[in-house]
Amino acid sequence: MSITPQKTKKISHRQIKDILYEQVARIGKAASSPKRLELLELLCQGEMNVEQLALEAQISVKLTSAHLGVLKSVGMVNTRRAGKNIFYRLSDINVANFWVNIRSLAENRLHDLQVALRDLVSNKIKLAPIDRNELLRDAANGKLVVIDVRTTNEYNSGHLPFARSIPLSELKQRMIELPTDKTIVAYCRGPFCLLANEAVNLLEKSGHRAIKLDDGVAEWQSLGFLLSN
Repeated sequence: MSITPQKTKKISHRQIKDILYEQVARIGKAASSPKRLELLELLCQGEMNVEQLALEAQISVKLTSAHLGVLKSVGMVNTRRAGKNIFYRLSDINVANFWVNIRSLAENRLHDLQVALRDLVSNKIKLAPIDRNELLRDAANGKLVVIDVRTTNEYNSGHLPFARSIPLSELKQRMIELPTDKTIVAYCRGPFCLLANEAVNLLEKSGHRAIKLDDGVAEWQSLGFLLSN
């Protein structure tokens, strides 16, 4: 008995292109939520569990898990189980670069975002010069002091070279560690983060010269600069 082979339906070039664009659009759909973007920014700082992410993003653990599930479904985050805890991390540095690039594009194109960012520093917070090589040299030579005001865990996951870890919650108690005759450069999670703003205000009130660095670790790496661990 002979079996007649079934004919394979040929897919047109148009159908192939539609499939390709549809797959790429999955990334755009996953990133279309403001909270999911915030979670990506938080994960740029290092691995965190659901409870930590929910606390930082100020949403419920259930909603945080749902958002993370969407990000995981398109391969933007990976997980690690430790006992009852599930820890999330970015799948690779390209995801961090994606966040920096989409945020930078929005800053360049959206007037409302530009206004919001100006309002963020309307209290006369001074921004550090963006010559990062010069900043590195001055920090290495002790001409200025760079402080990382994120949490200790975030600092340990990766930080700017020569930066000291002084979480914002500890800054008042540890102010004595900082010189008053050198400029203090404070940084946190990037341009949208307010921790460094608060640090600069505290430092200036105590008589220090302080400026904010807009870069976070994701911005630093996206420009080809290395982190320290």
